[in-house]
Amino acid sequence: MDIQQLKELAKKAEPSNKAFFKCLKKNQLRELDDTIHALHEEVFDEVDCLECANCCKSLGPRITDRDIDKIAGALRKKPHEIVATYLRIDEDGDYVFKSMPCPFLMSDNYCSIYSDRPKACREYPHTDRKKFIQIANLTIKNSYTCPGVYEILERLKKDF
Repeated sequence: MDIQQLKELAKKAEPSNKAFFKCLKKNQLRELDDTIHALHEEVFDEVDCLECANCCKSLGPRITDRDIDKIAGALRKKPHEIVATYLRIDEDGDYVFKSMPCPFLMSDNYCSIYSDRPKACREYPHTDRKKFIQIANLTIKNSYTCPGVYEILERLKKDF
């Protein structure tokens, strides 16, 4: 899916996505988790993240001190070298990459530090986490970036 087209589709779907989550009842939340987790598995069996990598090209994850240590180990550098070379502090006081796309994204969309990538990258797009309702707004936002998330939300509205 073309990323510009995805943004337009996500914008068009945003009101119905918000309305869907607003209408959920407390007794439906466990069922929501089960449904969204099944849809996550189903959709990401169909979506090849390596064809897209839009998250790595456009989203700057929060980088923790633990992430810095892991990246430093993977690159055989000191943590302060990782900070100086790749990171800056954002408006929230968090470390993020100095620029996007991610400096570790290779031309074939593989990650050069995949096994040591930041926690935020490992967990993205968060559609397989527990208590999913807590991140409904984040998921709607992520539907602008990730074709898989967009598809999960579209199927969720049909299936639930």
